Amino acid sequence: MKVLVATEKPFAKVAVDGIRKEIEAAGYELALLEKYTDKAQLLDAVKDANAIIIRSDIIDAEVLDAAKELKIVVRAGAGYDNVDLAAATAHNVCVMNTPGQNSNAVAELALGMMVYAVRNFYNGTSGTELMGKKLGIHAYGNVGRNVARIAKGFGMEVYAYDAFCPKEVIEKDGVKALDSAEELYKTCQVVSLHIPATAETKNSINYALLKDMPKGAMLVNTARKEVINEAELIKLMEERADFKYMTDIMPAANAEFAEKFAGRYFSTPKKMGAQTAEANINAGIAAAQQIVGFLKDGCEKFRVNK
Repeated sequence: MKVLVATEKPFAKVAVDGIRKEIEAAGYELALLEKYTDKAQLLDAVKDANAIIIRSDIIDAEVLDAAKELKIVVRAGAGYDNVDLAAATAHNVCVMNTPGQNSNAVAELALGMMVYAVRNFYNGTSGTELMGKKLGIHAYGNVGRNVARIAKGFGMEVYAYDAFCPKEVIEKDGVKALDSAEELYKTCQVVSLHIPATAETKNSINYALLKDMPKGAMLVNTARKEVINEAELIKLMEERADFKYMTDIMPAANAEFAEKFAGRYFSTPKKMGAQTAEANINAGIAAAQQIVGFLKDGCEKFRVNK
């Protein structure tokens, strides 16, 4: 069996070493395609692969057509919207993610962005503190839980809304569960966004939802850029000089945001949520272990397609 690690943005060497150890201990061959610059390179590399580990790399119908021997794709990370699930199912390919492995890294980034914002980007002027501020967590999954844990250490009042998480699960963590996204945004001065990009959520963070946030509002997005209605967010920020937007997914309208909202807008140059040594290692090794479990025992615990 051949396992391909196809990463335009490579894993750290220590993570690759850990992946290799897991794969070769199972008696499989490991192949690496790192820092590739053309899709043709990926199409060539997948031809004889039985399993693929990816990060943010695109696995679409064309790639699946080329991968005649492919049985499983594992996305090292929580999100998997870079994989065409329907096409994978049509090709009888199992798709998995590695939930939880990057969660603390993303949560720490979210809180770091909050501190950076309330301290006025460390520009030498007097800022404010997070203590006592109301934080809303939109989607209470693995990342959201870690955000809540860290935020409570800052002394923030923590609220959450998740359409799919029971209120009692949220409240057992000492977090106040709210009944709707609208209530969350009206209640909280700071909102940390953790919803996936789906047909229902794309462009759902819009003017109507954000306009009633309290004075001094801040939106922190470490989720997906597609969930933001950029035109409506720009309109809101033009109207409200107190509103800040912090993101680690650069918007399509980045230049306009940066020009119009200096001191109230910040984006990392690329997605940084999982860019820590620890998350890199955890997600890579988890992906390798899941592949071995699937190929040897048929384990589909983290399968995300039907």
